[in-house]
Amino acid sequence: MSTQSKSIARNSMAGVRLRKHADYQRAYATARKRQSDSMSWFLAPQTAQKDGSLPDRPRIGLTVGKVLGKAHDRNRIKRRMREALRRHTGLIPAGHDLILHPRRTVLTIEFAKLEAEVVRILQQATAEAARKAAQTMSAPQPAQQP
Repeated sequence: MSTQSKSIARNSMAGVRLRKHADYQRAYATARKRQSDSMSWFLAPQTAQKDGSLPDRPRIGLTVGKVLGKAHDRNRIKRRMREALRRHTGLIPAGHDLILHPRRTVLTIEFAKLEAEVVRILQQATAEAARKAAQTMSAPQPAQQP
């Protein structure tokens, strides 16, 4: 396999990442904070964009605050998290925004353990998204008045 075809076959996080501050704030306002061993996370349903359409794919955000260390430590945390997420972008629940807040332990744990935890969080998020979708489908629709 040539190097060009390897780079094409590689999953990219470019179109999957949350970028706007307003999207983060909306997700924080509509989601409930959940905890895992080395990070906390928020799952929020996506809302329509200005043109009325929904985003074409699920999005994921990653926040690493200054409390986690100096710039080189924060950058290493982000690189490790992005790589673990890149390998499993197919598990991100459709129609939702997921925000991850890693803890400082992400710097020192083995990458395989970090990856396993990310997969577990993505599976929990997918199950929660399916549960919420089932609840909205089974909820009685209000009667429309003529």
